[in-house]
Amino acid sequence: MEARATLKFVRIAPRKARLVADLVRGKDVGRALDLLQFAEKRSAPLIARLIKSAMANASETVGMDVDRLYVKTITVDKGPTLKRWLPRAMGRASRINKMTSHIQVVLDENRA
Repeated sequence: MEARATLKFVRIAPRKARLVADLVRGKDVGRALDLLQFAEKRSAPLIARLIKSAMANASETVGMDVDRLYVKTITVDKGPTLKRWLPRAMGRASRINKMTSHIQVVLDENRA
């Protein structure tokens, strides 16, 4: 059995969120939350909140033991890009791309 949680349209670039996602992939849930608590990245609290949501889903809907959970998969995919314009010299404009992300976490129980 698996428990999953999804966070969509987060205003952070996927490349930056993947740095934090790579830290916790395959780790126990307790260890992952400890790592995220001290990670000095903007996406760390978002991913920590998402893991806690998946833990709640595991205990309430699936009935899994929270102490035996680990991060089976965590993926950060690209969401839609918000396109903005910045005025420049001589009547020109430069485009600014504000990236968004979709983050998905899947938790599973250790069999050992």
